[in-house]
Amino acid sequence: MRGPKQSLVRLRDKFGLMTAIGSRRDRDAPHCDAVSYDDRVTTSSAGPVVLAFLKAPGRFDVSDPSRPGSFGEPDLRLANRGGARISMAQIAAILERRDPIERALQDIPPGTSLSGEVGSVPWLPLRRLFDAFADIQGVGVAKTTKTLYPKRPALIPMLDSIVQRYLHDDDLGAQAPFAERALGLVRGYQRDLDRNWVPVQAVRHDPTRRGYALTEVRILDLLILSAQAAA
Repeated sequence: MRGPKQSLVRLRDKFGLMTAIGSRRDRDAPHCDAVSYDDRVTTSSAGPVVLAFLKAPGRFDVSDPSRPGSFGEPDLRLANRGGARISMAQIAAILERRDPIERALQDIPPGTSLSGEVGSVPWLPLRRLFDAFADIQGVGVAKTTKTLYPKRPALIPMLDSIVQRYLHDDDLGAQAPFAERALGLVRGYQRDLDRNWVPVQAVRHDPTRRGYALTEVRILDLLILSAQAAA
């Protein structure tokens, strides 16, 4: 059986994305260089595959930019348009947590990026944000991150079942506290984003040229999904 991290190899084999020259500093080991890549990156197949996912019905990428610190039912309905499948009962339960959700959002600047400088990710407010979704029946990491991704699209990946399988080595499991598990997956996603920085930037060029303003977080998400779809 193919190991969970071998989907990264599939990105290389399917799209010809990676070569091993150059370096990008590893956030978790500042004195070591992460696996990295030079500028000889092939994007001929990756770009169209990413565009195909973006054009599929029900895809979404941003919420109302005028409401970065607010949260309400429109955000949950947007998540459902993106496939979150949050029930009416779950919507009601989440909206009961509106105050702590908004307080946490207000402590995270709208442009905060998972690909920013070392130490720039506001982990404590992000923990509080995830904590606000804990212990709601039927609302796990996938529904939570699909809801929160449009609020902070450069910071919060959509950790659906496919991406969670990809991050299997970073998953603390269902027995872990909800926020701890979500943060562990986001940290694992950040490490993979670092390791794939150059190819992600290369693939990002084609959708940007066609009018899709995508974050690095979204590009890696789409590459993982497209590799799994082809598996």
